[in-house]
Amino acid sequence: MVQADIAQLSGECTGWRESLRNYREEFNKCKSRLQQLTNHTLSKDDLTQVEHYQNQFHIQLINIHDLKQSIKQHDRKVNYEMEHGNVSNETLAEHENLFDQYQQMQHTLDELRTEFDDFSRLRTQ
Repeated sequence: MVQADIAQLSGECTGWRESLRNYREEFNKCKSRLQQLTNHTLSKDDLTQVEHYQNQFHIQLINIHDLKQSIKQHDRKVNYEMEHGNVSNETLAEHENLFDQYQQMQHTLDELRTEFDDFSRLRTQ
């Protein structure tokens, strides 16, 4: 494997982790917005939705943390293997798997963001 390819793997890991940090910040802000919504009178259905979003934000923040840690550990492994000659096929397969997980998480988080934005926009009008 060419040195530039190894640097690319590490760069991708760094980009994924930065993106996940941004999602974490965004969803922490969404939790605050959700809290502000509860200061208004809400219907029973709205309260059910609030609970749904509280749960989803909590779960997704845990998922973000876990994936970020997996990527960090993988990046360390890539760098370790790079220092010792080459990256194994197993590590390359793990990289592809993490990329798939990252893309799935992005899709889930984007859907949750859109759903919550619609909900909060309707409640603040």
